Amino acid sequence: MVLTTSLSLVNGFTYALLQTTLKATPHLLLRSYENKTSPALEKLLSSDLDVVAWSPILSDQGLITRPATKGRPAGASAVSASGITAQAAKVLDLNPEERELLEGLQPGEIVLGRSIADNLGAFRGDRLIMLNSELRRLELRLKGTFRTGNALIDGAFGFVRLETLQTVSSKEFTGYQVRLQDPEKARASALRYSASGEFGATTWQDYNQTTIQQLNLQKLVIGVIVFLIVVVAAFGIANVLLLSVYERTEEIAILRAMGTARAGIIGTFVLEGAILGIGGLILGNLLGLALSYYFYVRPFPLPGELYFITALPTRIQPLDFLWVNALSLTVTLLASFIPARRAAGIEPARVIR
Repeated sequence: MVLTTSLSLVNGFTYALLQTTLKATPHLLLRSYENKTSPALEKLLSSDLDVVAWSPILSDQGLITRPATKGRPAGASAVSASGITAQAAKVLDLNPEERELLEGLQPGEIVLGRSIADNLGAFRGDRLIMLNSELRRLELRLKGTFRTGNALIDGAFGFVRLETLQTVSSKEFTGYQVRLQDPEKARASALRYSASGEFGATTWQDYNQTTIQQLNLQKLVIGVIVFLIVVVAAFGIANVLLLSVYERTEEIAILRAMGTARAGIIGTFVLEGAILGIGGLILGNLLGLALSYYFYVRPFPLPGELYFITALPTRIQPLDFLWVNALSLTVTLLASFIPARRAAGIEPARVIR
């Protein structure tokens, strides 16, 4: 129960973190080395069946502020600004209302992550001022906000029209952001599109490489710790069987005297251990599934500023249940073999006498 529930929570955390990250970031970013568009690449992207949508992008970093007004102090926040076209609404996995904001984005307007807007104390229609990385000033109007549930995304990104950002940038183009049918094919697509040497490709795995490695390590550590708990529980079963051997010493001796083979005695106690183990596994699986389902219905709340997501869901993977049950049963059978060997070693003549 403990191991399956723990793994389900880790799987849920990993899945939720990556899904919220991919809501406002592309699966693949093709960066132009010369900051120029490529009609040939655009044609290739449009004809690729693995590509759901693509759009040009101009990226910049800056500081965005909201001037003080009556009764409202000024606010300031760092922002990663993305100049986009209406096509970007199909590249990003936002909800329908937020997609409409991006599709209807007009020159001079900006859509901010919810956390940035909260830091600024800004509301829809407020006047904002952005100072970009080249120290050029850009006046904007807040059109609305988006929320992915990932504090890193909601507290960092803002979207403006491509031509709006071009007015204060020495570059007119950064690259293409691409959404794929299958995110796991991002690396293969990156190799294909970067082969010409005109574009550098960055996948979502590259962006989140450190996070993914940390999550995999966390899952491994939890698995090892709870496996040790399983081993301790298996020794508990071994102790129960040893006690059973001591209590049945005379019966075992009589069976041996009547001609029962050592293998039969061993098989009897291993079978008893297997029954105890299987019974425990069935009960543990039922409790683990029930607990995992409870956390699925009512996700455990998390502080977004610490864990980047605001709730901890569960994600049940049958493969995890399979290897946990197989490993637990194997350990149980090995543990039951010790008292079985002891029972088989009883000398009937000495006990009966």
